[in-house]
Amino acid sequence: MRHRESFVCLSLLLLSSLASSALASEPSDPEAAIRQMVRANAEKDLPTLSRLMAHDADITSYTVGGRKYVGWPEFEREMREEFVNAKKIEIPITELKVWTKGDVAWFTMELDYIRYVGEGSEVKRTVLPLRETGVLERRAGRWQLLSWHESFRSAQLGGPLASAAAAAGSHRLVSDTAGAAMPDVSGEWEILEVEDEKRYKATLDKSGNGPYTQHGGHFATTKFADRLWQGTWQQPGNDREGGFEVLLSEDSNEAKGIWWYTRVGNHKNIPPREHGGTYQWKRLTLKPANAQ
Repeated sequence: MRHRESFVCLSLLLLSSLASSALASEPSDPEAAIRQMVRANAEKDLPTLSRLMAHDADITSYTVGGRKYVGWPEFEREMREEFVNAKKIEIPITELKVWTKGDVAWFTMELDYIRYVGEGSEVKRTVLPLRETGVLERRAGRWQLLSWHESFRSAQLGGPLASAAAAAGSHRLVSDTAGAAMPDVSGEWEILEVEDEKRYKATLDKSGNGPYTQHGGHFATTKFADRLWQGTWQQPGNDREGGFEVLLSEDSNEAKGIWWYTRVGNHKNIPPREHGGTYQWKRLTLKPANAQ
């Protein structure tokens, strides 16, 4: 009997110690809670994410590509799948601002979601430049994330071409391009939608217009300035359309950038750049470096 009593006392002491450690690890303010959630995502720590996110059944949040989550179970299923598929995740925060009023806080954040997929020499690294906004509430002394929205940062493309895009400046995207000579981009291009790893081919004329092999799609170029190439796309096969912006390499044989929806079926007036993904273009009929 004494052995059993000792065992029970020891168990109670252990549980008390674990509870104290858990309380000590609770973030003391909303910024700490946000950073802990981002770290838990990178470390594939679903229990911590669950603890720091509210599970209300009617909470609605949005992520890239137009995806929508209602409640915790739907988000949990997708996170489990992501943790299985991604070999490694890195999420450096580049900017975070938090405002607090009583038991409510809201934030804006910019980060890079970096995922590694594959094994050995076949590992692929993808950088998703994201911005996020969200609202937290302090419940029973614990800060929890309620609702959030994330989208791609418009002019920050990631990868080796990012610095050139930033140097061009966002004002260039809407400037008059008269006098800006567009290189000949005619030929066959391979298009990769990075997030879904969808590949298809486009056949363009020298002005950047032509069909592509995805739901009967068609690209139309609208602007070109300082290697920033803008245009629209249409896919009659699944009744969708949108826009794109890529940065053309100096030899005009590659391009990297973003795409987004402006209409999906009867859903019109979708804010540009809010829902979409990232592009990698590669010319299959290479042009010489000095070709115009």
